[in-house]
Amino acid sequence: LFFFFKQKTAYEIAQRLVGSEMCIRDRYQRRVHGILIMRFIIFCLAIAATYATLGVDYSTRVTATQCMVQNGYVFAIPRGYCSYGGIDSNVVANLQSAWNGGMKNVDVYMFPCVPCGNPKGQVDQLVNALASSKYGMIWFDVEIYKWSGNQGANRQFILDSVAQIRARGKTPGIYTSKYNWDTIVGNWDGVRDVPLWYAHYDNDPSFRDFRSFGGWSKPAIKQYKGDTTLCGAGVDLNFYQPPTFTSPTQHLSLIHI
Repeated sequence: LFFFFKQKTAYEIAQRLVGSEMCIRDRYQRRVHGILIMRFIIFCLAIAATYATLGVDYSTRVTATQCMVQNGYVFAIPRGYCSYGGIDSNVVANLQSAWNGGMKNVDVYMFPCVPCGNPKGQVDQLVNALASSKYGMIWFDVEIYKWSGNQGANRQFILDSVAQIRARGKTPGIYTSKYNWDTIVGNWDGVRDVPLWYAHYDNDPSFRDFRSFGGWSKPAIKQYKGDTTLCGAGVDLNFYQPPTFTSPTQHLSLIHI
């Protein structure tokens, strides 16, 4: 028996080598591509962490703002209006102390008196009282405390308040949580165009926990820890993160930075 083996030509051998080389090159390119994507993701996360901002809100007289800034908390939101229907007697001094202590952004929050009625008048009280003070936004507090059992009436109260804040030349925001919102106004998205400051006490300064409600697909601020002490003062702790690749120095207040 004779076995004949066809001798491969130089061309056939070259073709096999070229095919192998292409496979190796493709695998290499895919690996490099994957590494570049991973590096880009890590870079984006690093940028986001760099621009993440911590802050405080409070409802008592606070003077230790310089200490807070030194500890990394650089925005403040003191209470400006109380639930009994009057101006917080500390708000003017608190605003001044916050700026003097080095806070980068200072807003106020308004805890409305729903049984008092006249939401537009309450907004006017606050804005008039702060006419000589420097501050950014007015955050309107929507949490379970003496709201009406009529969700329609509650919705109108919020709409009137937000409209009056804007009419007075200020930027409104809404402070609430999903539970508070659903209880007070139900499944309603009537102010979805207003920035959201939501409360969720998980001690995690990030938006990883956020789930859409009230028409909001993304939040502006998160209150992640309540009723704690910082620099000897009673405060709540908050987290804010500007859009990635946007410099905080371009911002005018917490939201329209």
